[in-house]
Amino acid sequence: MIHTLLTVEALLLVAASPGLAALLLLGPAPANLPLAAVCLLPLGPATAAALYALDHRDRDLTDLHPARSYWRGWRLNAVPALKLWTPLLAWLTVIAFTLTHFTATGLPGWWAVLLAAVGVGSLLWGAHALVLTALFAFRARDTARLAGYFLFRHGRATLAAASLLVLTAAGTAVLTEALPALLAAPLLLSLLHSSRPVIAETQEDFTA
Repeated sequence: MIHTLLTVEALLLVAASPGLAALLLLGPAPANLPLAAVCLLPLGPATAAALYALDHRDRDLTDLHPARSYWRGWRLNAVPALKLWTPLLAWLTVIAFTLTHFTATGLPGWWAVLLAAVGVGSLLWGAHALVLTALFAFRARDTARLAGYFLFRHGRATLAAASLLVLTAAGTAVLTEALPALLAAPLLLSLLHSSRPVIAETQEDFTA
């Protein structure tokens, strides 16, 4: 398990490194939010590949090839992941840009709370969507619908994803902004385990 986690972590960082390196050069100004979203584009396929590799890890200690599984997952899921990851990033960028310029909108304060809630809900939808994309070969629109369905159908899985989101955000605020990248593999393994009911129902009811 340790060997798999370390290998998947390293490969995820390699696959996402072009965008992450560019992200480090951007300042924290709200005007850079669209550029930050572009920098995060490689992270979607990299995350889907990591989920695939962790799900397909071999329990045989004499036949450990997580790197092979990772790159196979990347080849299979890069385009499907981008079809969902790109509009999600665009939507989250619109929300973040609106919140950072909220005083200029003239809207009442409860709109900010609503937008923040919509943003969190979108992230949780994205977590389900990436798991489904990594493990199943559905059309993008079908994956999007299933992710929305499971958002409420399996409340425990969604709450588990929310707790991982809170834990990551708190750790980033208290410790370092690099924490999500450094702990990506264990966090994704936790997401995968909490998504087992979603995966099981998808296999039983939505695959031949």
